[in-house]
Amino acid sequence: MESGGISGAAGLTWDCAEIGGRRTLFVMATTHEYGPALRARINPLITGVGPIEAAIGTALALQALADKSALPDRVVSLGSAGSRRCTLGAVYQIASVSWRDIDASALGIPKGVTPFLDLAPVQPLDTPFTGVPTATLSTGSDIVSGDAYAAIDADMVDMETFAVLRACQRFGVPLAGLRGVSDGAGELGKLLDWTGLLELLDERLADAVDLLRRT
Repeated sequence: MESGGISGAAGLTWDCAEIGGRRTLFVMATTHEYGPALRARINPLITGVGPIEAAIGTALALQALADKSALPDRVVSLGSAGSRRCTLGAVYQIASVSWRDIDASALGIPKGVTPFLDLAPVQPLDTPFTGVPTATLSTGSDIVSGDAYAAIDADMVDMETFAVLRACQRFGVPLAGLRGVSDGAGELGKLLDWTGLLELLDERLADAVDLLRRT
């Protein structure tokens, strides 16, 4: 295992492990999603919640590994997501991700496109999890709830994956995404509306991680 020599946002030491013959860095937002099943399998980088923390944390980790000539073969961003299209409690691998916050339409630039950057608004991701269904994902800095889903042209929403992707692209490392649906069927009103299914998702995300070992 290769460690970057720094701790993540939660103060936990992370490492790259060989999974299915490929050195893999797992990235998560918070220890709320990092339950006993995943703890028995992986030692992820915990970045903190939201696009800014995810981008900073992932970029620092990859730079630390690059300084050791030890960049991973792939990064896997995993955790929870909201959805009104996908099955509550189910796990999906991410076929593509977009950034819903970026909006320079006042300058005639389509919403979702970063100005002066040659980057399509929807970015494909690796899908290495055999037998796990795919879904599209929208990353943003807001918690989506209720009628706000109607404005989002993606199957799922999260707050980190696009940011992790941009850090990975800077270092030329492929990204895969794995998300379990924790909420979206109803309005969010309290923390438990998000955390209620995290124990179940921990087990199902761990099952999906095991699939990488058999590829």
